[in-house]
Amino acid sequence: MWLNQPLATQAAITCYRAALRSASPAHVIIDNLFEGVKLDEVMSVLHQPQRWCTQQHTYSALYVDRAEWQEACDEQRFVQRDLWQREASVGQPSNAADAFLSFLRGEEFMRFLSAIFNSQLTDVNVTNPLINTNYFRMDTSDFVRLHADDSPGRQVCMLLYLNKRWTANAGGELFFRGDGKHSIRIAPLYNRCVLFDPSSKGSEHWVAPLTAGGNPQYRYNVTSWYWTE
Repeated sequence: MWLNQPLATQAAITCYRAALRSASPAHVIIDNLFEGVKLDEVMSVLHQPQRWCTQQHTYSALYVDRAEWQEACDEQRFVQRDLWQREASVGQPSNAADAFLSFLRGEEFMRFLSAIFNSQLTDVNVTNPLINTNYFRMDTSDFVRLHADDSPGRQVCMLLYLNKRWTANAGGELFFRGDGKHSIRIAPLYNRCVLFDPSSKGSEHWVAPLTAGGNPQYRYNVTSWYWTE
């Protein structure tokens, strides 16, 4: 059981819907949505270094190779971070980290999100659903600059933070642009889930750089995108 069941009841979902309607951008923060013991098992896997690789995006082209990245000017570069390499084997995942990613694209969790957003989410028309749910980590050399996640048909973005003992001076906060006058700051605390509608006004976002004196070394999160039919 991955979900913390008291936070996944119909009464809780009603509260999340109300929060979405009243927030700009449309978002809701849910702390401790998942079972902490299970997430601890996930982190024991993610702390192993061998399955991380660098991911880089530019505003003009996603998933650029090293040559394209070197040719791009600094103003064109908007993401540099590490990406988790999911296991390639078919069948049951062999570790907690990959099992959690499978859960996040499974029927139970997508039904939960569909109820919150009052919209039927589905992977029927998604070419490769697995690449839309994964772990990322950042250190002080990495960055996620201002961007939007509003691809056609994309209804929900989920961010889940996996950072224990995060300190106020560590940086790494998520910022929504908001109304243009007042941005919204969200600390990346352990087991904090942020759900938002990427098409809603003010949902453009960025991540504050990590500070050199911050603790711990890496900022971990899960990002997952979901579509309607």
